[in-house]
Amino acid sequence: MSFSAKTKNELARRTSDSKCCQMAELSALVRVSGTIQLLGRGKTNLLITTENPAIARLIFILFKRSLKVHTDIDVTKNPVLRKNNLYNIKILDATEILRKLEIMIDEDDSIVINNGLPITLIKNECCKRAYIRGTFLGGGSLSDPEKSYHMEMITHREDYANELAELINSYDLHARVVARKKNYIVYLKEGDQIVDLLNVIGAHTALMAFENVRIVKSMRNNINRLVNCETANLHKMVDAAVKQKQYIELIDQYMGLESLPDQLREVAEIRYDNTDISLKELGQMMNPPIGKSGVNHRLRKIEKIAMDIIERENL
Repeated sequence: MSFSAKTKNELARRTSDSKCCQMAELSALVRVSGTIQLLGRGKTNLLITTENPAIARLIFILFKRSLKVHTDIDVTKNPVLRKNNLYNIKILDATEILRKLEIMIDEDDSIVINNGLPITLIKNECCKRAYIRGTFLGGGSLSDPEKSYHMEMITHREDYANELAELINSYDLHARVVARKKNYIVYLKEGDQIVDLLNVIGAHTALMAFENVRIVKSMRNNINRLVNCETANLHKMVDAAVKQKQYIELIDQYMGLESLPDQLREVAEIRYDNTDISLKELGQMMNPPIGKSGVNHRLRKIEKIAMDIIERENL
């Protein structure tokens, strides 16, 4: 089961005891996963379809508890893709129900579809959260955090998508809207933002699982960065030691190491025999021991002598 499906199953199994929240959540579910059939003369039928049995059960419960409407669930096979079960809830003569859910509104002596949010249904803070939860259940998805951070909700109208994004962003989030084919997608791509939204809609188990994955990934990335840094430093140290050995060989060939001052000859001899140690370790082998900066200073003098030889001999 996908991470998205697990999150939806968690949310579908929690129902609010408050009628106002039930109405808000049901309104969102019907809006994003329902189809309205206009029959004329103000009559409509409503068909809601989902592949998730837990969501179908939730819709059944919400209709019964909030609107006292008994619905039947018809199960069919999806003719495309993996041919999963489709759970269909059909309500005949649904105009009054759609009006109560503020999906249809009265306008100029007629009933029209409301292209915005159900303002009176989401007046309360708890109802706003319930509405966002219903939108995610009806048309949302959440990527597996092991692969990427992406949470989205599919809508069919740009104005509705923008209002939904504003509602989500009222929780100090940064949801954005993008067009995809004939739909408009409200999405979040930052891990912190997704965690906050999961908290808003009450998906606390999914939130903990998401955070655990993020912690493991962060630790793994930190370890990789440290290993890469250590590897780069090691390569840098080895390359520098090889060059220093070449400079020492050049000086020995053209001048002889005995021509160097005692301090430079000592560090040259030790470096020549120990190209695999750090400057700090090199300094500890000196008599008396000196610090890393002291070793580096002497090796720079050796480098300058070698470069003078190269210039003088046209090497």
